[in-house]
Amino acid sequence: MDTLRAVDPAHAKKTRELADAGVRYVTAAWIDILGRSRGKSHPVERYSELLAGFARYTPRGINGIGRMDPVEEEVTALPDPDTLTVLPWDRRFAWMASDMWSDKGEPFALCPRSILKRQIRRAADQGYRCTLGIEPEFYLYRPENLTSNGFGDLTASGAVEPSPAYDVETTYDVSVFLDEVVSTMKEIGLEAFAIGAEGGVNQFEIDFYYRDLLQMADRLTLFRLMMHQVAKQHGLAVTFMPKPFANLWGSGAHFNLGLCTLEGEEESVLRIGGSSVGGEDEWSKESKYFVGGLLKHARALTAITNPLVNSYKRLTPRLVDGSVSWAPIKIAYGPNNRSCMVRIPENRPAIEVRNPDASANVYLAGAFLLAAGLDGIENEIDPGPEMTELASEHEEIARLPRTLLEAIEAFEQDELSYEVFGDEFIKEYVATKQTEWEQDHLPVSEAERTQHLPYY
Repeated sequence: MDTLRAVDPAHAKKTRELADAGVRYVTAAWIDILGRSRGKSHPVERYSELLAGFARYTPRGINGIGRMDPVEEEVTALPDPDTLTVLPWDRRFAWMASDMWSDKGEPFALCPRSILKRQIRRAADQGYRCTLGIEPEFYLYRPENLTSNGFGDLTASGAVEPSPAYDVETTYDVSVFLDEVVSTMKEIGLEAFAIGAEGGVNQFEIDFYYRDLLQMADRLTLFRLMMHQVAKQHGLAVTFMPKPFANLWGSGAHFNLGLCTLEGEEESVLRIGGSSVGGEDEWSKESKYFVGGLLKHARALTAITNPLVNSYKRLTPRLVDGSVSWAPIKIAYGPNNRSCMVRIPENRPAIEVRNPDASANVYLAGAFLLAAGLDGIENEIDPGPEMTELASEHEEIARLPRTLLEAIEAFEQDELSYEVFGDEFIKEYVATKQTEWEQDHLPVSEAERTQHLPYY
């Protein structure tokens, strides 16, 4: 069968090594718009052909964007051998991240990994390397306990009032699962430095060390797959849904963006002197401009960093019980201020973007956030004064979009969107997300009829 490139005989050695290690199948996974791995698994003997571009697909519509078309052109998965990982939870399988390549001899317009690589090259052309650390939050539950009102009991400790955040016993109650997750993370290239209970009942967070932007996108994609698989082996389920229940905290995925020099001794561009805790004077002018770019494009960015209708049920100032939600709603930044979209932390040379949620495609979100920050540096965009108070209480500060529709409209109107994603992606993505919003907005609920029929 034809391949996109010539088969390299040197890869036969790796094929034998994989087979000797017990690997029977290799998956050259491409990443869909939802951030999920897609692809077929092939017998390990086809490894060399996979690397040459052997597996072909018709992804449009299937990958979360566009409309299915039985006569569309095929695209080829071109794997990155540096991402080859034997899956610790099932060592019969090895996984690789792939770019989608068009028969026109160019990256497929709807390939998230290729979109990110373009922005990484742009940063490199300006002498920068971008790093990323992510703090994914998730809910863990027993599927048989799930009801329309909540996840049901998971831990022996039960609900801790007013919040289980940082509760040690809650973490210990699920330590068998979390311990296996941390061990598995090491084998897929991620190193955890903290695990713990979060603000919602059954909600947890795992923090891990930063990586180069592309490496983190690849690893986090595999991390999400791993989390679901390991949870199933324990009779559990995990969800990264932004807001599963109205009365529970939402699940975020704070993006910690770093920028380093490429030439000479690698140094942080954003923070002078590295990561020591100190005064405001340690942050560089480039860091302020980077923040300025993020704030300038904030409303458009949200269409990618918060891509679901459900995402905007998290981006509210308060929970249904009136307590503070901790999710940012204002386009502002501040030193160690968690009520702002952008937080300037005291303990690391990175800028924390707090509005992204765990449903975001890391490739797309990383590409757009990096492009916005670079735009800020190139054009010396002033972010304005810092916010040191609760941002949600300041009406004069512009607000993040309240709905997916608002975000998509801002996305379509922002020139930077077209520079990062291209016309074809914009057209398909906007149409897809508008349809998602309409499908949620147009149906009339029983609750609406109960409330309005007697009065109008």
